[in-house]
Amino acid sequence: MRILGLDPSLSSTGWGIIEISGSRLQYVADGFVPTNPQQPIEERLDIIFRSLCEVIATYQPQEASIEKTFLNSNPETSLKLSMARGVVILAAGYNHLPLFEYDATKIKKALVGVGRADKKQVETMVQVLLAGCKPKNNDSSDALAIAITHSHYRQTARLIKG
Repeated sequence: MRILGLDPSLSSTGWGIIEISGSRLQYVADGFVPTNPQQPIEERLDIIFRSLCEVIATYQPQEASIEKTFLNSNPETSLKLSMARGVVILAAGYNHLPLFEYDATKIKKALVGVGRADKKQVETMVQVLLAGCKPKNNDSSDALAIAITHSHYRQTARLIKG
């Protein structure tokens, strides 16, 4: 079973693919979709959508996972994140991938054992759990962490989702 983890951002959307077999996790691929802030927002969102559709077509994941939205203190930043998040969700839906959402604290707890772990601790555990993989950047590392979290909780999440 292949799982796609997604970390939406208008500037650099991260993605990561893992494969699970029983309780074994294996790194498959990771990357990020950068966009140019000088381009119109609709072009940036189109780049994210098309790039993620290409990732999905290439790696054929069976499920996708994403971090639940949190509100930023800057309304403009929150709005841009929401737009990118919507496009990421659309890419999963367009490709008929079931999508599961996890709180940031649940992701940190699944990887580090503590819901208030810092980014460096999470990144280190991603590398440990995926046999020394070297994520392309922080966004793809976060996406791999989200995929790992889903691998831990997927049975429960599927029951809850119905």
